[in-house]
Amino acid sequence: MKHPTQRHMLYRLIRMIIGFSIFAAGIVMTINANIGLAPWDVFHQGLSKTIGITIGQASIGMGLVIVLLDFVFGEKIGWGTLGNMMFIGLFIDFYMLNNLIPEQNIFWIGVIQVIIGLFLIGIGSFLYISVGLGCGPRDGLMVALVKRTRRPVGVVRGTIEGIVLIAGWLLGGHVGLGTLIIVLSIGPIIQFAFRLFRFNVASVEHEFIDDDIRALGRRIKNNR
Repeated sequence: MKHPTQRHMLYRLIRMIIGFSIFAAGIVMTINANIGLAPWDVFHQGLSKTIGITIGQASIGMGLVIVLLDFVFGEKIGWGTLGNMMFIGLFIDFYMLNNLIPEQNIFWIGVIQVIIGLFLIGIGSFLYISVGLGCGPRDGLMVALVKRTRRPVGVVRGTIEGIVLIAGWLLGGHVGLGTLIIVLSIGPIIQFAFRLFRFNVASVEHEFIDDDIRALGRRIKNNR
């Protein structure tokens, strides 16, 4: 029989991975709506077209680069950060390569699919952030730049997303009216999802990999 702490950790990991799968489904719904992508997805799509990889692989590759930047900037990395980097990209490819989410050709149906997709992103965010194993790499980069530039979070986030949007568009990513819809509505829709689950993101105390390493070191020392 497993120790209760181990069972609790297993529960958190399963919940986190379910969150990643729902989050990725939301992303694919916005992609397959065919009315324009979110800024980061414009960049991932442009990158995938330019170097001949899948959108999921592009997401994983950029996630790895950003995790390294987070580490260089001194931001703490959690198991959830690494899981976000890897699993969301894998789930994106799984949904897209198996045609599990329909592509739309009618604008208003695409808008509905985008809204549903953003709501799923909100639910997925709630599930994986609430386990307290670290946020996504891109959130970590935003926090690091806010600390170093001393600029408001809205300015920093807007600048980052503006840069990746332009870069992705130049690489051939799909920018459309849906891009504007996503930029304007993603915040309120995710906030609605959080309120639905009565989730206060500020109340989450994250555990990080270095914390686990220190705890393991203390346990080994005490068992000697």
